[in-house]
Amino acid sequence: VQLQASGGGLVQPGGFLRLSCVVSGVILDDYTIGWFRQAPGKEREFVSAYKWNGGSTYYADSVKGRFMISRDNAKNTVNLQMNDLKPEDTAVYYCAADSNLISSSIRYENQYDYWGQGTLVTVSS
Repeated sequence: VQLQASGGGLVQPGGFLRLSCVVSGVILDDYTIGWFRQAPGKEREFVSAYKWNGGSTYYADSVKGRFMISRDNAKNTVNLQMNDLKPEDTAVYYCAADSNLISSSIRYENQYDYWGQGTLVTVSS
């Protein structure tokens, strides 16, 4: 299983970015794709996740209402639309995948076996 994250960049506060995570080497039916982020000097934290089978979505409280996760079936891709970005959203964003995760475990990074490289998001004026 390989994951390729992209879409990071520099944006002003209030702006938007869309991150993409392309997953290859697996049929995604039983997989959950998660997004995590790590800010400088902080631990990695959960941002959002998409459960491929059924389309359930999950968000951290800090991004709820501003970020939206979705999928593109044709491209085996999960997108994270990030709106109204704030300086505290600055971090390296990682996508991760694993199969047969239960809802109560989706927010924990140690539940994911497969990780992509990070993409840096910087929110600054």
